[in-house]
Amino acid sequence: MANPKSLSYPAAAVFALLMMAISITNVDAAAVTFSVSSLGAKADGSIDSTKAFLSAWSNACASVNPAVIYVPAGRFLLGNAVFSGPCKSNAITFRIAGTIVAPSDYRVIGNAGNWLLFQHVNGVTISGGVLDGQGTGLWDCKSSGKSCPSGATTLSFSNSNNIVVSGLISLNSQMFHIVVNGCQNVKMQGVKVNAAGNSPNTDGIHVQMSSGVTILDSKISTGDDCVSVGPGTTNLWIENVACGPGHGISIGSLGKDQQEAGVQNVTVKTVTFTGTENGVRIKSWGRPSTGFARSILFQHIVMTNVQNPIVIDQNYCPNDKGCPGQASGVKVSDVTYQGIHGTSATEVAVKFDCSSMYPCNGIRLQDVKLTYNNQAAEASCIHAGGTTAGTVQPTSCF
Repeated sequence: MANPKSLSYPAAAVFALLMMAISITNVDAAAVTFSVSSLGAKADGSIDSTKAFLSAWSNACASVNPAVIYVPAGRFLLGNAVFSGPCKSNAITFRIAGTIVAPSDYRVIGNAGNWLLFQHVNGVTISGGVLDGQGTGLWDCKSSGKSCPSGATTLSFSNSNNIVVSGLISLNSQMFHIVVNGCQNVKMQGVKVNAAGNSPNTDGIHVQMSSGVTILDSKISTGDDCVSVGPGTTNLWIENVACGPGHGISIGSLGKDQQEAGVQNVTVKTVTFTGTENGVRIKSWGRPSTGFARSILFQHIVMTNVQNPIVIDQNYCPNDKGCPGQASGVKVSDVTYQGIHGTSATEVAVKFDCSSMYPCNGIRLQDVKLTYNNQAAEASCIHAGGTTAGTVQPTSCF
């Protein structure tokens, strides 16, 4: 083969392009593709294609080479589906061009807990596509006060590693949209979540017992927390996320169990909250626990008409059951609020309601400016201590 250094410039350029094409061809040749349509899936939104998807997964999982499961344009009806590993391949990509839709009758998957579940897998990527949970019927059932199924999470990853979710749209989940539980090294980028602002328990992304999770460049509009962070979460990075409507970004609820793993090393930066119930929130049950939340940074955040822009609530006790009169055992420390600006929908824009047994400590406020009705907002502190730097409005209550 010719030495490219001996070729003229145009010939060298052609040589480089040829070598690149050969390289790309080799990569494509190494990956095997399984189209769900070729395995019997129908893109009409009415014929159950669950078996075809599970067959594609079985083939991909058994492959020793990288594998692609291709979902073409159209609507594919799926019931409850569990994609289990471990697999021979540690590079399986779901490439979704169409929409995967849940049964319109919410009872079909309503008691399953999960609609689409990946468990014990390594190196799975989900790219593009729409997941339509068709949850409105269940929401209506719950609001009517009837006896209803609890609902299914749209997409769950359990005890899995090296996961990528990019360009995915999740619509109208029955309950949580995306859950990451017991996983390591998960990246979500360009994710869109959309559900009605009054839809119950439809958290956008929930992370628990996981490490090394990154959530980037995403837009979450829902009826509960945009992102919720459960016990055992470490090294979580959230950046460039738009939240609203919803309940904000919440660390917690923590302390539901007496023996509980803590949360640490969480960064939330360059986030906008629009018309949300909360902005950045830490909440724990008001009862004994071994849990904690520490080493947390909230940075470069814009609030627009947010009811509770900055809040720590350690007296969480829904319906006053199982906790009145008790103090939270969750220790909250080393929490920094830096560069947080915007408007509060209520007079108290900063509220630290901490545990009488374990007061919040190491709280830092730097360059914070929050207003209410074009005037200075207020701050409230109970059992909280910390420091301020730069301009801090409302005036610190430490």
